[in-house]
Amino acid sequence: MTLPRKKTFVVFKEAPKLGPYDERPMLPDAVQTQVCLSRNDGQQPFFLVCEKDTLLAVFSGTSKVEFKDTGVNYFSLEPGDHVYVPAGAPTRLTALTESVIMRYKAREAGLEGVAWYCESCGDELYRHVFDTAQTYPQEGYLAGCESFNGDDARRSCQRCGELHPPVDVAPYRWAETAAQLRS
Repeated sequence: MTLPRKKTFVVFKEAPKLGPYDERPMLPDAVQTQVCLSRNDGQQPFFLVCEKDTLLAVFSGTSKVEFKDTGVNYFSLEPGDHVYVPAGAPTRLTALTESVIMRYKAREAGLEGVAWYCESCGDELYRHVFDTAQTYPQEGYLAGCESFNGDDARRSCQRCGELHPPVDVAPYRWAETAAQLRS
């Protein structure tokens, strides 16, 4: 299903067309501040790290956003909440109930990365970084998950030795979304 990018849209009309953590850009490329829409129903499979500041806006449902390497551990989210995410702060969203969330990003977002942390001790396991000028974020998410899944060493904690399970990428439509954006 192709979602045309347009100057205006109705969030609640477009959200049902989206999947978990699609981060689908909704505005034309020329618009300076991009808005990326997702309809989430579980935990994001990684922590997202953006080179530039972003802003999360919650339209429906309840969620939690976790932070790593900052003075904040998490925020509970409900409709109407906005959370500023400073550049370089790893965050992971978890939808407690089905949630519609918009992320505001710079048009030229720069580097982004997906990172995994040990659930036991908190050490970083692996980080996959990509340049959004060459790679759509959805392609980066998928490549990062495939890289993480493909090597036991990337899923093993160097500190405590825990081996983490691979990411089930079946619920995510990142390849399809990236293909639509490329066409």
